[in-house]
Amino acid sequence: MTDGEAGRGRESAGGRENTRGIHETGEGGHETRQGAHPDGQEGHENGRGRRETADERADRQWQDLMQEIRVVQTGVQILLGFLLTVAFTPRFESLGSTDKGIYILTVVLGSLATGALIAPVPFHRIVAGRRIKPQAVTWASRLTFLGIVLLLATLTSALFLILRVATDNSIVPWIVAGVAAWYLLCWFALPVWSRYRYTAQRKE
Repeated sequence: MTDGEAGRGRESAGGRENTRGIHETGEGGHETRQGAHPDGQEGHENGRGRRETADERADRQWQDLMQEIRVVQTGVQILLGFLLTVAFTPRFESLGSTDKGIYILTVVLGSLATGALIAPVPFHRIVAGRRIKPQAVTWASRLTFLGIVLLLATLTSALFLILRVATDNSIVPWIVAGVAAWYLLCWFALPVWSRYRYTAQRKE
């Protein structure tokens, strides 16, 4: 073999090694990208600015929901505890039949609100391990929203009862209506307005 043939052989071998090295690097880069999103489709952006699978989204939504329920449960439990003690006070016996009826309605509404807001916890315990986390989040969200509506009714009824006892009955409906309107504005109107406005702007 001449020196020229040997040189060409080395160049050919070196070219094959370089080609193999580039190919392996490319495969490694491809594997790295797949590692970030294992199956390609599940790791896609879901339209809400997050890259997450359906299970990851359900886990995040469940954690958010639990934080929200903790905030609401504290208020409704304190309110219900206060209402339950009213029946054992001396002043309760002096209430008229109408006021006692309002009180009973308020206690029932508070109990219903408490039940709806606690419901997601036993719901999750019963269905845990069944791989239906997205459905559990959906039902827990509905129960939470129902609990908030019942809490609104409880607060309105309790305020109506207290004001009837504490002040002139002629202005009570106006005060209660104003406070109820404030609840509706803060809890429902503003979120719905923000959702419509900013979602529309993002689509544009």
